[in-house]
Amino acid sequence: MTFDEYQKKSRRTALYPRAGQNYIYPTLGLAGEAGEVANKIKKIERDHDGVLDENTKVAVEDELGDVLWYAAQLATELGISFEEVAEKNLEKLAARLERGKISGAGDQR
Repeated sequence: MTFDEYQKKSRRTALYPRAGQNYIYPTLGLAGEAGEVANKIKKIERDHDGVLDENTKVAVEDELGDVLWYAAQLATELGISFEEVAEKNLEKLAARLERGKISGAGDQR
């Protein structure tokens, strides 16, 4: 499946208020789901001495799916191809790697 196929198929389940004219809802959902991923990882440190068990791995996978869904909805709301988002991100990272700027801070490395 391509990113654009995922974007299109996932849209069938975009049943939030004013879908098609509401970039705020998926933005907030994306932030919330990313927080849930971080919280599950935090609890691996706190409760399992940094050891990832299969149940937690599955739970993180589920949350990552939610992150993906919200990112796709946000891209749709903004009229952006999810495929292009992925391609441009890889191009940006490859250019940073080529310039030796893969680590560090700042958007324009």
